[in-house]
Amino acid sequence: MQSYIDFLRDKTQINEKQLPYYDRWVQKYKSFSGKSEIEETAVRRFLDVVSTQYEDWKLRSARQALQLYSYYLSCKIHSPATSCFKKNATSSYQPAGKDTPNTWDEVEQAVIKTMRLKHMSLRTEDSYLSWINRFRSFTKGKECKKLTESDLKSYLSYLAVEKHISAATQRLAFNALLFLYRHVLIVEINGLGTVVPSKIPRKLPVVLTKEEVTTIFSHMQGTLRLMVTIIYGGGLRLQECLSLRVKDIDFSRGCLTIRAGKGEKDRETILPEKICEEMKRHLEQVRLIYQDDRKKRIAGVVVPGALSQKYPAAGTEWSWFWVFPSSNLSIDPIDHTVRRHHIFPTTIQKAFHDAVQRSGIVKRASIHTLRHSFATHLVEKGYDIRTVQELLGHSDVSTTMIYTHVATKNKLGVTSPVDTM
Repeated sequence: MQSYIDFLRDKTQINEKQLPYYDRWVQKYKSFSGKSEIEETAVRRFLDVVSTQYEDWKLRSARQALQLYSYYLSCKIHSPATSCFKKNATSSYQPAGKDTPNTWDEVEQAVIKTMRLKHMSLRTEDSYLSWINRFRSFTKGKECKKLTESDLKSYLSYLAVEKHISAATQRLAFNALLFLYRHVLIVEINGLGTVVPSKIPRKLPVVLTKEEVTTIFSHMQGTLRLMVTIIYGGGLRLQECLSLRVKDIDFSRGCLTIRAGKGEKDRETILPEKICEEMKRHLEQVRLIYQDDRKKRIAGVVVPGALSQKYPAAGTEWSWFWVFPSSNLSIDPIDHTVRRHHIFPTTIQKAFHDAVQRSGIVKRASIHTLRHSFATHLVEKGYDIRTVQELLGHSDVSTTMIYTHVATKNKLGVTSPVDTM
């Protein structure tokens, strides 16, 4: 059987000189708790004691050692076909509730039904189902009623140790499986202290200069150029631009209302004055599409939440119509109604990618790069970081602070000592 140190040597990139220290932390934990297995409460008590005796960096090392040891224990009985998964027969966690669906297919249908009752987006639905299917493969199709909290923890650690996924991806996987456990399996997750977390690398966003933005836009035209101008001019996410309704544009105040953005939060951002006349002409053309749909008695556009029940005619009103409607009708995947949706994301993504290529710009720029560029250019211009935070819709100002690191000159006007030689 592979030892813990051999496991670390094989599965991690921990320096060889540090391996004995990791093993020593595990031995300290066993001596402290009197247990050979990893238990959440015992780990917390152990780390509380350690925190009073050692520096912070040693505490982080102890925590990581125990997290990796917990995953090592879950891999002790396995076969190559199951990667590092095993059934934890000694788990103290309660299995799924009595009303849990019997098969994975029934679980999938229950997840879909629950998500639609909660009015979650189709993109979220597809993402969650994808992670649930991967979890199903990881567990080798283990019976749904026998899934426990330890199965989830083993999978999250497997993603970090074996698949080397990013912290954001691990968090997305956890959110999907937490939804499965809480709302379908009826199993509560008590803590993730023993899960091996993915590393959080510090990556600076790609940012375009104003000249590069102008060059890219020169290779686009029509509606697609108007869309990327709005995204850059107001710092919108792609989906926020696609989801704009006629009523969200306020020409008199020069602002856009972003409804149910990331985190289901509303906010206001800038409508560039330079494109107001072009936007008005665009809406005149869109109104012709809207009127044609009404003449042909095509079903109204999708409205959020339960508004379609409270206001049945809302979807047929001009104020709710898409600012950027698709030229073709499509079938609604939820109620199978033929209606008009907004422009498909890949349409603008492909056009932007082609424009970048034709511009000869070597940066790995995407539509989202325009949002990064918007924030960076405001910081360079000296706008208050809190103002930029509100325009972007960030919950935490630390997320916005990343743009101070990519601005060409900060507000202090710091210059290199070389420039003064």
